[in-house]
Amino acid sequence: MRISDRAQRIEPFYVLEVAKAAAALAQQTSTTDAPVVFLNIGEPDFSAPPLVQEAAERAIRAGHTQYTPATGLPQLRERISAWYTSRFGVQVPASRIVVTAGASAALHLACMALIDANDEILVPDPSYPCNRQFVSAAGGVAVPMPAGPVQRFQPSAAQVHAHWGERTRGVLLASPSNPTGTSIDPDELRRIHALVRGRGGITLVDEIYLALSFDARLGQTALAIDEHIISINSFSKYFNMTGWRLGWMVVPEVLVPVIERLAQNLFICPSSIAQHAALACFEPESLSIYEARRAEFRARRDYFIPALNALGLRVPVVPDGAFYAWADCSAACAKLGLKDSWDFSFEVLQRAHVAITPGRDFGSAETAHYVRFSTASSMDHLQTAVARLGALLA
Repeated sequence: MRISDRAQRIEPFYVLEVAKAAAALAQQTSTTDAPVVFLNIGEPDFSAPPLVQEAAERAIRAGHTQYTPATGLPQLRERISAWYTSRFGVQVPASRIVVTAGASAALHLACMALIDANDEILVPDPSYPCNRQFVSAAGGVAVPMPAGPVQRFQPSAAQVHAHWGERTRGVLLASPSNPTGTSIDPDELRRIHALVRGRGGITLVDEIYLALSFDARLGQTALAIDEHIISINSFSKYFNMTGWRLGWMVVPEVLVPVIERLAQNLFICPSSIAQHAALACFEPESLSIYEARRAEFRARRDYFIPALNALGLRVPVVPDGAFYAWADCSAACAKLGLKDSWDFSFEVLQRAHVAITPGRDFGSAETAHYVRFSTASSMDHLQTAVARLGALLA
């Protein structure tokens, strides 16, 4: 069977390769013999709050399971619009909001709408690997911009200027970022967007962790800068609805009918049940729960980062959002006689029964020296992981 060139260009998602190995080990390991601690997947250990679950049940019982408009339920778009006002003090008309089948669908639609064959899109290195693949699937080329700890693993306007070429179409950024949990300084983002806009380009910003920011100044939406910025968001992370596959995007008015036409053909519509359930996310009771959970994520970060540093797994930049720790494992690899973070991840899995993610997925700029820990697991799991890592590295 002939496989398309497009499919062959898509690299494996290595985090899932590690996840498969961890799942296989978990099946072999008894509950009394150091069960596997999973710190590899960026998924909150919290489920959707009670009001959200109840809203889903009501939707099913009431038969609200048919197709919705391709752009999403009008009342959900209105709720999201109101949330931008109350949470960020930014006016975002509901008419600019398109509800999607997860943030992945939003990124796919944005790339399909704006990228032609061989267009170049500048992306940070390190960054979430699937973002590069969305660009590639649309026929474009993701061009990495190495961003180290000195610049908090985020690109600068000077880098965008230096990497801009004849075929450059725009930038795809993330704030806060996966895998580093760091945000772009709002002033620097303004400079980047001014540069891109001046060249007739597009600025896409992945903001799926934005509501999980721990720094008020850095936790500002890019939509406050300019209505021409395209923002991608999700119900997965802050709203704890990963498997519900629901997200949204905010685009300029002129782009809405284009996105709608693509969504009609590629996705029909997002899940109707998930959309009806998501309406309850914005109730005061649900928002109170989400804020308590955000505080818990911060507490986990404040425990785990110093613990990693004490073990010699240095986190050069304290994350200001999300639930990740991007740790340099060079010293640990030298101590254990290992080549890089890929070997280290499997060594930790086999000997300490802790699943983590090697840096290979996230780019090529020094990523072989880094591993990503997810602090989306419970404090008990984090403490167990620290104890096991300490024993391994002692």
